[in-house]
Amino acid sequence: MQDPRPAPSLDVFARRKREGEPLVVVTAYDLSSALIAAAGGADALLVGDSLGMVMLGYESTLPVTLDDMVHHCRAVQRARPGLPVIADLPYGTFHVSKEETVRAGLRLVQEAGVHAVKVEGGRQRAAAIAALLDAEIPVMGHLGLTPQSVNRLGGYRVQGRGAESESRLLDDAAFLAEAGCFSLVLECVPAALAARVTAAAPIPTIGIGAGPGCDGQVLVFHDLLGLLPGRPPKFVRRYAELGRAATDAVAAFAADVRQHRFPTAEQSYGVAATPAGEPATEGSIGPAYPGGTATGGEPAA
Repeated sequence: MQDPRPAPSLDVFARRKREGEPLVVVTAYDLSSALIAAAGGADALLVGDSLGMVMLGYESTLPVTLDDMVHHCRAVQRARPGLPVIADLPYGTFHVSKEETVRAGLRLVQEAGVHAVKVEGGRQRAAAIAALLDAEIPVMGHLGLTPQSVNRLGGYRVQGRGAESESRLLDDAAFLAEAGCFSLVLECVPAALAARVTAAAPIPTIGIGAGPGCDGQVLVFHDLLGLLPGRPPKFVRRYAELGRAATDAVAAFAADVRQHRFPTAEQSYGVAATPAGEPATEGSIGPAYPGGTATGGEPAA
């Protein structure tokens, strides 16, 4: 059956730039993160290669493969978020040839259903960006701290400091707009520089560690929800501490099991009534998720 909702559109980026209303972008990596981000009011979802660190346990984004990205993008799209979904082109997919770049972009569009891809780098990515656009694959740029360049940069450091670096970033931003990118991420650059880029660029800027002067902001799902331990970067604001809450919940579950407090009649089939006198529900044994299926599907015996 055809979805009655309007198709997600990247036009929201240009429209918000014109209207002066900030864009909200959140990373998503699977069904649950996509559902939560969409329900929370995000304007777009970014399936970042940051999944290498927050989902796969790598120390950087460099080991993430195209197969990894396709797998996670497909999971995000199964949530039917009703939002534009943008995917990072992972390290190595746009460094060898235009043909390989286009093949990678086509896989993300055709197999994973994304609406655009993100490419790290500026003028040096001219051939890759042109090839993607020729293949009718929309492109988001990414300047400043580009995590795939961590070895060349010597670590995760603020970029755009000093006259030469500042001039290069301004030039790269102008190039990305002229090349046809619909938006660009500014990561870990001084706030004043990010504001200058935003004022000069005809396309919207999405900041992460780039101050309040950008056209929008993006944060990593796990960072803003406090899902992982450790001290977050300076630019992160944690809006919840769900990692701590989840740990406490598992600890309570473990204690209840060991003390024979779980399960009780409330969580058992065919053994007793609930305290309110109603029989325990014995229909579908799982919640319905997008797609209209339940985790169980068959009535309990």
